[in-house]
Amino acid sequence: MKKLFAEFFGTFWLVFGGCGSALFAAGIPDSGIGILGVALAFGLTVLTMAYAVGHISGGHFNPAVSFGLVAGGRFPAKDLIPYIVAQCVGAIVAAGCLYTILNGANAFTTEGPGAFASNFYEMAGYHGRSFSMGAAFLAEFLLTAFFLIIIMGATDKWANGKFAGIAIGLGLTLIHLISIPITNTSVNPARSLSQAVFVGGIAMSQLWLFWIAPILGGIVGGLIYKFLLQKDQLEVAE
Repeated sequence: MKKLFAEFFGTFWLVFGGCGSALFAAGIPDSGIGILGVALAFGLTVLTMAYAVGHISGGHFNPAVSFGLVAGGRFPAKDLIPYIVAQCVGAIVAAGCLYTILNGANAFTTEGPGAFASNFYEMAGYHGRSFSMGAAFLAEFLLTAFFLIIIMGATDKWANGKFAGIAIGLGLTLIHLISIPITNTSVNPARSLSQAVFVGGIAMSQLWLFWIAPILGGIVGGLIYKFLLQKDQLEVAE
């Protein structure tokens, strides 16, 4: 149960801190944090929780990460469903808190692409560009795959584990810098679910992509690290 609570609180913090920064701080004229600030906020949520509770649960905070770690041989499949449930509940509770706070200023809206920090494709977002479903799928797939490679490499027993949280947090920051203009960045099905639940409509109808693409990317990333990058016993002996 401590592991599940750690995943709950870690995912709560990721959604509350990351999506909260986008909702409250990104759009302030002249002094808002913009895309760079939101990207950094998401990275900081993972970095801080990796050190706070990562030693308890492994610090997944993301169903795609859990799937990838199962594929990479770092996490038992029997624990996969409980972790995903804890992550999704934590994300939805965080989104509920954000919704309540926004309603306190009558600021909640479901209008427009990325409403309530939701994910989207085939809608004109930043710079007026509308990325296709295929482009969005490829971006989410590739970025999640590389995120798993970063996670597995940084937490490898042969790596310097003291800095793993920093590498993973900065990795997530870079991912957001790349993909906020494309899909508003998911690479995390729980984060996408939590916002879509409150927005409904198109956000819910497009949610499938932000589950399937990150999970497939996570699995492929885990397999790539396991079979192409991870040291085997023979290499260690040499």
